[in-house]
This record gives sequence, structure tokens and C-alpha cells, in this order.
Amino acid sequence: MHPRSIRGQVTALVTLLAMLLLVPTGVVASMVAHQSVTNSTWLEARGEATKVAAAYRLGHLGDPVKPGTPGIDLIQVVAHDGHVIASSEAVRGLPALSTARPSPQDPQEDVQTCAQPRLGCVHISALRVDTTPDSPVVYAGTRAPRQSATGLLDSIFAAQGVVLILLAVAATWRITGRTLRPVEAIRSELAAINVNELGSRVPEPPGDDEIAGLARTINATLARLEHAKDAMERALDQQRQFAADASHELRTPVAGLRAQLEEAQLHPDQTDLKELLDHTLRDVDRLQAIITDLLLLERVRGIAPQPGQKDDLAAIVRAEVAQRPDPDRIRLRLASGVTVYAIHTQMNRVVTNLLDNAERHARQKVLVEVRRNGREAELVVDDDGDGIAPADRERVFERFTRLDSARSRDRGGTGLGLAIARDIVLAHGGTIEANGSPCGGARFVVRLPLAPSSP
Repeated sequence: MHPRSIRGQVTALVTLLAMLLLVPTGVVASMVAHQSVTNSTWLEARGEATKVAAAYRLGHLGDPVKPGTPGIDLIQVVAHDGHVIASSEAVRGLPALSTARPSPQDPQEDVQTCAQPRLGCVHISALRVDTTPDSPVVYAGTRAPRQSATGLLDSIFAAQGVVLILLAVAATWRITGRTLRPVEAIRSELAAINVNELGSRVPEPPGDDEIAGLARTINATLARLEHAKDAMERALDQQRQFAADASHELRTPVAGLRAQLEEAQLHPDQTDLKELLDHTLRDVDRLQAIITDLLLLERVRGIAPQPGQKDDLAAIVRAEVAQRPDPDRIRLRLASGVTVYAIHTQMNRVVTNLLDNAERHARQKVLVEVRRNGREAELVVDDDGDGIAPADRERVFERFTRLDSARSRDRGGTGLGLAIARDIVLAHGGTIEANGSPCGGARFVVRLPLAPSSP
């Protein structure tokens, strides 16, 4: 049988250690105290015997002998033949207290004897008065302490040991409980946290001890789990959005393609094969464009940003404009040396999508400008079309956004170009926004961090 809690186990261990330490210490202390009392008695008895022997040699010793040391009241001067020459009142009329006679070579001897029933056991010091063979012997001492007196001393040490053990137990129980209180709070909070609510945190006690470190580690782990859960939910939302967008946008061209083929199947004699093939190929091209853009959009959103290489933004624009069917329609204002860190193919796609959008809605001209603005590179694309209402300037970056008839799918777009451009720019650490253009139409401004070596 042993305590199941850490608090109980620590308290039991401290109790055992306290008993192993304090009990032997108490016994040794009691023995030392007993020995100290006994040694003190012997010293006092020797001192009194020395005084009485000196008084006897000087002839100043009276009868009865008056004790000079408190507590040493058993005093006798015994002749060589054993008769008592003088004694104190406490042993008046009693025979010699002891038969011990120290030798001339060792004139003093400590004796414990119980020969006198009237006195019980006594502690006496025997001292020769002089070195002659027939020298008298002085006995001085006191009664030995009774068992009750020594028992009281033992009881004091025993009570002291018990009190110290109880104090150690109480202090350990309280301190351990206070130390483990934050652990219980952490356990309770963790028990209340479920997988759907990872925003809670366990309490962090002050200080830098192990429990505080444990609480900080748990909170950091919960934060990582919450971040992973949010990332997983975003990925699932993107997958659901992708499925919804794909099914919504692919349904119309697929339905149109099916209708044309079914019509041709029902009336083969009335079907112009060349016209049918032209229509179906246009629908297939549209399907392919939508699928390609959707896959590109998911790929850009689904991967972590990758480091690019230094690229001249003006060179990218100039190369793309050169490949347009009507490059003379596009006016350029390109500052040289505006370099950014970019993945070339993706940044080229941003320029392509913005030019496609501008040319699709411009009446006569498109203006493209590359410039520096502080620590940023700016790519500005203006058109002189109908423009975008302020309330819709954020919506145009959403997938398949259709604002009005002027910007419908009949104009040849998939509705994903601006969404792709925005995600690529964000992946490069930049921003993109739609505004009104001085030309009267829409203006799209892309801002990217300049490469460090740019002026």
C-alpha cells in the first residue's frame, strides 16, 4: 500500500527520511545529555572532595562537614581502618559509603555504589588526603538520579522528535500542494479543451521553474495545433471552393457542347460539320482555359512561397507586350533597373492577365507603367474602358466575378485572371489593388518589394 498521488508520495518519503534522521539523532542526543549530566556530577563531586581533603590537611574541617557545592551533600572522611572521622548531616551515623581506596599513584577514583539501602545508589568521588599508606579517604557525592528523572529527559527528546516529524510532514504536505496546484489547473484546462475549440490556453504560473516551462510548452503546442487546424480548414475550404467553382463554371460549356452534339445527332442531314466543329472546338478551348486557370490558382494557393531570382520588371513587361497581337495599342512608361525577387513564369502570368483584362475592356488604348516608389516597385496598368465601381473594386479579385455586361464571359475571359494575379502577387510579398484610372477606365496597381541591390 502506497499513496497514489505525487503529493502523498512526496509526503510519505519526507516522513520516512525525517524518521530515519530524527529518531537516531534523538537517541544520540539523549545519550549525550545523560553523559553530560553524569560528567557534571562527577566533576562537582571531585571538586567537593578536593575542598574537604584540603580542609582536613589544614585542620579546618569541622564535624559535621558543611557541603560547599550545591547538590553534593554526601560527604565522609573515612580513616584507614574504616571508621568515619567526619561526615555531613545527610550521612550522619552511617558507615562508610564505599570500601574503595584509591592508590597513592592514582589518588582519586569515581565510584557508583548501591551498598547503602537507606541512600540507594550513589555517585561518589573517592580522594586520598595524602600519599601515606594510612591516609584517610574523602568520599563526596550525591544520590544517583531516579529513573523518573532520566525518563523525563528521554520524554523531552522523544516529544521533540515527534513534533519535528509532524512539522516536516505538515510543511511537506502544504508546500507540495501549493507547488502542484498549477499542475491541477493545467490538467483541468486541458481536460476542457476539445478538438473543435483549440483557442483556449492553460494558465501559466509566474517564474521560470519546470511547471512554468511545462505550461508555456503546452500553450505553444496548442498554438501550433490551432494553426495546423486553421490551415487544414483553409485547405478544405479551398478544395470545396475549387469543386464548387469547377462544377459551376464547367457546367455551362459542357451543357452547350452536349446540346450541339445532340442536335447534330438528331439532325445529321441539317448539320454543317465545319460550323459544328468550330463551335465545339471553341467550347473545348474554353473548358481547357478554365481548367488550366483553376489548376494554376490552386497550385499558387496550395504551396508555400518559394524564393525567386532577381528579375527586371520592365523587361518582363516589354517581353510580354512584344508578343501581343496589337502591341501598338499599348503605351509604355518603363523605368529601368526596377528589379524584384520573383519567379519569372508566375510574374509573367501576372503581367499577361492584367494586360488581357485591360485590352478586353479598353476602348482605344492601354497604358502600362513601371516605376519606383520608395522601397517598392510599382506596376500600373490603365485602360480607358468603363472602369470599375468603387463598391466592386475588391470583388473583382474573387473567382468568376461578373460585374456587368461589359465584363461578361462573352468577352473571352475565364473569370479567374485577376484572382490568379492577386494570389501570385501575395505569394511574392506584394499587394494589388483596383482604382479609377486618369484615362477614364480601370487602374490596377501592383506593389512588390524592391530587390536589395536596386538603387
